[in-house]
Amino acid sequence: MDSDWLGALADSFAAVGTVGAFIVGFSLLRREHRREADRGEEERRAQAERISAWVEIVRTPEGGREVSFHVHNASPMPIYEVELPLPAHEDEEPASEFVGLVPPGRTVQRPAPAEWLRSYIEPEPVQIEFLDSAGRRWSRDEQGALSRSD
Repeated sequence: MDSDWLGALADSFAAVGTVGAFIVGFSLLRREHRREADRGEEERRAQAERISAWVEIVRTPEGGREVSFHVHNASPMPIYEVELPLPAHEDEEPASEFVGLVPPGRTVQRPAPAEWLRSYIEPEPVQIEFLDSAGRRWSRDEQGALSRSD
């Protein structure tokens, strides 16, 4: 009878060990999946984090001054469908300055609205929306916060 009791105890320990191994394996698998998801998100954001836009005064060929949008792509891939949303008053229709494509490693300039020259103080960031090279839409606000748009 003692051998039956010892056999049952050994079987119980083996069952507990099997369940414990399953729980540990499952938790390690979940942790690895989360790590891979985080790594994938970092890779998706890598290009978007290298895109910036700002306004700054530039000299015109005639010697005057104008405020210009600057879009800089510091990534190794082009960005597409670049738009710079313009601030609108409550009674106005929202508008944007369409830039199109910005090649890798380049800064593209476009004229800003002429009335911005009156209130210009120093270079400042502006909102930008674009598609990365994988076709994902991104938006960066005036404070530099980057978010994925759908």
